[in-house]
Amino acid sequence: MRVTLLGTGDTTGTPTVGCDCDTCAAARERGVERSRFSVHVANERTGESLLIDCSPDFRHQFLTNDVPLPDAAVVTHIHFDHLDGLGNAYRLFDDLPVYAADEVDPATGESVADTIRSKYDYLDRITVRDVRPLEPTRVCGLDVTLVPVDHPPLICYGVVVEDPETGAKLSISGDTSYDVPAASRAALADPDLLLADGIVPARFCEYHPLGGKDEGPDGTPYTFGTKHMTREGALAFAEELRAGTTRLVHTAHYYPPDEAFAEPLAVDGETYDL
Repeated sequence: MRVTLLGTGDTTGTPTVGCDCDTCAAARERGVERSRFSVHVANERTGESLLIDCSPDFRHQFLTNDVPLPDAAVVTHIHFDHLDGLGNAYRLFDDLPVYAADEVDPATGESVADTIRSKYDYLDRITVRDVRPLEPTRVCGLDVTLVPVDHPPLICYGVVVEDPETGAKLSISGDTSYDVPAASRAALADPDLLLADGIVPARFCEYHPLGGKDEGPDGTPYTFGTKHMTREGALAFAEELRAGTTRLVHTAHYYPPDEAFAEPLAVDGETYDL
């Protein structure tokens, strides 16, 4: 399968609109971008493709990357930077199956699947399909598993995509703190490619109102606030999962320019053949 990173940024992206910080300036000078998160997975055996999360930058992402429109989509959670691009289904698709978890979120009183149904009830071009977390579902000839992670106050999921014929495996941490449940860690383990949420360097926790948590052996915070892994947390997570290749995604423009474009931080447009 071919994996294309359509969007590798956090909720504001890099460059951020209206921002003249050194990192945003450097991104403009380099001609690189981190738009809002989205991943395209092409099954070259079947000629089908899958979109993981529907970025509000959907139109731009598909105009600037040489990938086909997806045959199906997966939505990890209902934050706008992962969902609101679904409105682009209007006029672009005859029918787009959208896979989402059926687990009821105490914070909203409904599942991710039900929220999509209610929010996009005007879109007759999408068909929402309920998925049970931690149970593989065959989509586009690939086995897709939603795995619960930790992104308070909402329920959120990471994603595992496996090719049942070749054994190739993509793991996506989803938006999460380092406190990922053991069953989810087991499901995510041993990927050929891991896309891990690493929003900022750990030292930036001093600027968060809630600081950091989930400290490593040397006291380094692996979680920034409560919702996202730090760079150091994401790398520790990758090591624990025994990832073949790791790319940090959902990164913010708060990385200083001398670190913002260094390995293993991803930028939009990267492709990987698994």
